[in-house]
Parts: sequence; C-alpha cells; structure tokens
Amino acid sequence: MAVTETSQPLPDAPPAWLSILRMLWRDKFALCAAIFLLVVVFCAVFGPMLLDGIATKQNLRGRNAPPFDWSKAWVYWLGGDALGRPLLARMIVAAQNTMMVAAGAVVASMCIGTALGLIAGYTFRITSQVIMRLADVIMSFPSLLLAVIVLYMLSPSVGNLVVVLAITRIPIYLRTTRAEVLEVRERMFVQAAQVMGASTRRIVFRHILPIVFPTLVTIATLDFAFVMLAESSLSFLGIGIQPPEITWGLMVAQGRPYLTNAWWLSFMPGLAIILTTLSLNLLSNWMRTALDPVQRWRLEIARKSK
Repeated sequence: MAVTETSQPLPDAPPAWLSILRMLWRDKFALCAAIFLLVVVFCAVFGPMLLDGIATKQNLRGRNAPPFDWSKAWVYWLGGDALGRPLLARMIVAAQNTMMVAAGAVVASMCIGTALGLIAGYTFRITSQVIMRLADVIMSFPSLLLAVIVLYMLSPSVGNLVVVLAITRIPIYLRTTRAEVLEVRERMFVQAAQVMGASTRRIVFRHILPIVFPTLVTIATLDFAFVMLAESSLSFLGIGIQPPEITWGLMVAQGRPYLTNAWWLSFMPGLAIILTTLSLNLLSNWMRTALDPVQRWRLEIARKSK
C-alpha cells in the first residue's frame, strides 16, 4: 500500500520592515532613542503652529522663573527666561530651526556627495581625479572655521547656514560612495549586467546604489548629530541664526550671562542638544547592524534567543 505524503505550504516570510521593527523592539536603547527622536520631530513640525504666540509672550513678573514649579502652567515647568518667556515653549519652537538646518544640510550634502561619488567611482580616471581633488580642497579647511569665515562675510540666515554646512560635509559622502562603488563594481552581478548589455545608468542606479545606500544612511544619521552641534556652536558664537529666530544653540548663548543665578537658561537647551545627539548616535549604531545584510544575523539571533 503506497503512502502518500501531503506537503504543507511554507509560511510566508514577514515583510522586511516588520522584521526591522521587531529587531528595534528588542534593542531597548535604540528603541528609546527612536521614540525620543520622534518626539523631537513632532515638536519641530507642530510646535511653532501651537506655541509660537506663547513662546514670544513676555511676562516680566516671571523673569528667570525657576524650573520644576508644578503650581504654574505646564509651559513654565522648565522655568522662564530673562524676559519671562516660558522656557519649555521656546525650546519646542526652537526645535524647528535646529532640525531644519541640520536636516537641510545633511540631505543636500548627501545627495550631492553621493552623485559625485557615483560619478567618480564608475567613470574615467580623469573625471574621478578632478572630483577627488575638489573634495581634497574642501577638506583642507576645517569645517567650522570655513563656516565662520563664510557666515562672517554673508548675512547669517537659515539658508546661508544650510549651504555652508552642506558644502563642508560633501566630501564625507563623496569619498565613502566612491570607495563603495570601486568595490561593488568588481562583483559578479555587476559584471554580468555589463555582459548582458545593461546601460551605465541602469547598473549604477539599479545594482550599485541599493548596495551603497544603507551605509550612507548610517553616515547621515551620525552626520546629523555633527551638523546640529556645528549649528549650535555657530549660534552660540553669534554668527548663526539671529533673533527673533531661535535655536537651541542661541538659547544657550542667551543664558550665558545668567549662569550664576539662573543656570537653567543654558542647561535646559544644552540638555536637549545632548539628548538628541546621544539618541542619534545610539540609533546609528543599531542601524549599522540592522541595514547590513552581512551583520543583521547578530540581531536576528539575539531576537530568537529571547
């Protein structure tokens, strides 16, 4: 009597984004960092629309009001500044300019640097050398010093600040992209695409760029923290964004004369900068493993063992 075997269908694999979310849930530090950054982004998007009037309203009776006075309105829970304006509301409103400058500079430098890196890594030697020498010229100047010189000659504004910081960060993405392209272009699937007659544009954007992109995203996350610190430093020096616009770095500078009797004016926005930078670094370390197919098995094994 013949025995018939019935094959059971294999369960469908979960979507990639769901697997990444599960790995993020297992890493509590990265999860807390992601939640904090989502809160910061929410404040940057909706804060000025909801609290702009409150953040600019002066109340001289509340000058340098101390923090953690729960009897007052919630916008005064972190204290008041030298003009009696609520510090918490001003920090929420200031998040928009801080995030706007950092995001604009990172996105612009990433797009330009990646495009130039793809050209330098997959074209003729002369073009590659010209692009790399241009990157060497930019890197020969300290980024913060170059920003100080340019902003001293130009009017300090959000647009000029984004352009200056983007220019100083282009070589990071350019050199990384070129190095990755030089390695990926020698792999068998790229050579097979060349043999089959695929165009250069198709090879670069369909086969090479998806391999390079996770590395660039990780670098952009780290670079976001660096650009935010650079913007805060320029605003602290007085050559960044000027009042009545406000950023966290400018708030630290405005509270400097009151450090002896109202330390919270500089401490609170400085703490926001520290926590945002720390969250970006924690999230970038997790993304470095999660977005790399070669290293992702470490998180998957940790998830299965638990």
